[in-house]
Amino acid sequence: MTQETVAPASEAVLDREETISRDELEALQLSRLQHTVAYAYDRVPLYKRKFDEAGVHPTDLRELSDLGKFPFTTKEDLRLEYPFGMFAVPQHEVARIHASSGTTGRATVVGYTKKDLEDWAKLVARSLRASGVRPGMKVHNAYGYGLFTGGLGAHGGAEALGCTVIPISGGQTERQITLIQDFKPDAILATPTYLLTIADAMMKQGIDPASTSLKYAVLGAEPWTEEMRHELETTMNIKACDIYGLSEVMGPGVAGEAVETQDGSHIWEDHFRPEIIDAFDPSRVLGDGEHGELVFTSLTKEALPIIRYRTKDLTRLLPGTARPAHRRMGRITGRSDDMIILRGVNLFPSQIEEIALRIPELSPHFQLELTRPEGQRMDQLTVRIERRETVSVEGVASAAKVLQQQIKIHVGSSCAVDVVEPGSLERSNGKLRRIYDLRPKA
Repeated sequence: MTQETVAPASEAVLDREETISRDELEALQLSRLQHTVAYAYDRVPLYKRKFDEAGVHPTDLRELSDLGKFPFTTKEDLRLEYPFGMFAVPQHEVARIHASSGTTGRATVVGYTKKDLEDWAKLVARSLRASGVRPGMKVHNAYGYGLFTGGLGAHGGAEALGCTVIPISGGQTERQITLIQDFKPDAILATPTYLLTIADAMMKQGIDPASTSLKYAVLGAEPWTEEMRHELETTMNIKACDIYGLSEVMGPGVAGEAVETQDGSHIWEDHFRPEIIDAFDPSRVLGDGEHGELVFTSLTKEALPIIRYRTKDLTRLLPGTARPAHRRMGRITGRSDDMIILRGVNLFPSQIEEIALRIPELSPHFQLELTRPEGQRMDQLTVRIERRETVSVEGVASAAKVLQQQIKIHVGSSCAVDVVEPGSLERSNGKLRRIYDLRPKA
């Protein structure tokens, strides 16, 4: 299919499950949920042990609300069962294995049957289509390939949608720019901070990022704000949408944002049952609209069914809009394990991003440094942030003061602000590290 015959964004053939009623969807969820908990209990020793210890049995799940009776699964469970203890099928039925980097502990390992891979590709394709990507488009995939689920997951979905995939992977920013100019892709898949890195590198080469062939960006793998969306869309003349996923639940494509509304990612609830729990009292399941920790149960996975997995992502569930039966996720405000507690105040990097990008003199490039000065008992937060290229050194003092004041007002904690030269902070080659904890080790 040539670029001239690509269907416009307003035309898309949806999956039947995207168009069913909420009642139909919940009936499907209950049937699949009952199968999944019984399947996990029968095939995964960890789940049999956990269910028995909690005094619950798969037959206790008679309605959707009964899911709250079952125990949670955590990343630590997957680490303890390393490498293949969570698999529900024999090894010869596992078509592919992915794993986390293991930088914060033993890696978590996930597996997929052939059907799992087909379902995964279908859901990524659904997410990409919702975000404006169409069959026949050229898709530049800048997610990392390998054991990380992002690259191959996005690749499979783009191919399933009928796109031409350019599998560049992450890094090699100069080559990314060359291929964007030469191959003229319609869409790019990346983390938001890495797309920002590409745009900055273009400007340094004298290339206007808004002049490329790119029309759509489907961005995920890290929390980002509406202010970051505005920054990218304005800089690159694109429509930017979110895609959500995590390896333990499937990978990218658990939820996707619709380009026509751009109001949060719709969770594909025909394959996943979401819950929101109180992060401080996990026994409390919260109602739609309440903010807490996101929990997922898979409904169709064969190799690694997952029951009530605590994601540590903090958000809320909202009614569906572009896909009315499927609830939306609000913006992820952060992860419970990324939360900084500074003098009794909870703070997330996304809050700093949101505030900083409202100040015209300051760029989206920042780092948070936590220190404890010698002889003091109180921690100190320093926000190191780059000024915009167009702003003089003399013009940043007032911007630093505004940022400091706005953080105090909206977050409730004092901090120091250090405005640094453009290009002096580390750039993303995939997932960006925002927090640098320089406090002395206990």
